[in-house]
Amino acid sequence: MKKKIAIFIARIIPLPVRRIIAIGLARLSYYLLLQYRLIAIHNLTRSFPEKSSEEILKIAKYSYASFAVTMAEFTDILYLNKDNLHCWVSVRGLDHYEKACREGKGVLLFSAHFGNWEIGSAALAMMTKPLIFMVRLLDSPFIEDISTYVRGFCGNVSLHKDNAMRPTLRLLKKGETIILLIDQNVAWYEGVFINFFGRRACATSGLATLALHTGAAVLPIFTTRMPEGKYLTQIGPKVETVNTGNRDRDVLMNTQNYNKIIEDHIRKYPQQWLWLHQRWKTKLCQAKRINI
Repeated sequence: MKKKIAIFIARIIPLPVRRIIAIGLARLSYYLLLQYRLIAIHNLTRSFPEKSSEEILKIAKYSYASFAVTMAEFTDILYLNKDNLHCWVSVRGLDHYEKACREGKGVLLFSAHFGNWEIGSAALAMMTKPLIFMVRLLDSPFIEDISTYVRGFCGNVSLHKDNAMRPTLRLLKKGETIILLIDQNVAWYEGVFINFFGRRACATSGLATLALHTGAAVLPIFTTRMPEGKYLTQIGPKVETVNTGNRDRDVLMNTQNYNKIIEDHIRKYPQQWLWLHQRWKTKLCQAKRINI
């Protein structure tokens, strides 16, 4: 009941007004929350040493606004359908996805906290079949409840990543599609150290492990906010899984390949990634075994 009331309140505010409010709150947060502002500016400065301070600050501010707008638009997924979908988003690379589905080993889509990943996932589900969205259980049960409800509107199912390996293997065996956001920092024992924007970052090894174990097709998907306000969801071609028989090295190489694709896309649209996240928080010195 609480979630429905919250969604109703959000919906009675026209979307253009919600976007304006979201951007205003984002700007306020940018100036009031010093810690996160410094994290964003530090991350951007280290990632784009060639950019001026003016450019860095502009990207940081836009990054806040981009995330806020994504949140403001989230409940509108409940009102998407095949007739009005084109007003929100267009999809490219659907042939890559359909070809991967025909392989019959399940599909692993990977993305990042970039643009509006939620609308992209909803659009793909409406155009093809529901997806399994592997997510971290949110700290707020109320927000978790809303997220699960909204995603479920188009058939997408939330799968919490804790102890998700066995259910995931069963789903892939049945030919299901699982989408993962793999751009955030993980503890040293949950991942491997890869190169990301010229620095060592600890990235989840789960996607590579699943790909090697199941043979499922792995494809990137990004939903980018375009200048006219609509979104473009791009599904890339299948990323070939490196499988030499050396498990540790194969996991590392595949994880690096996935993150290089994410980095390349972020470089094209840096203002649409969540720079205030501590992506490089885990350090090599914390690991018992260093990956080279």
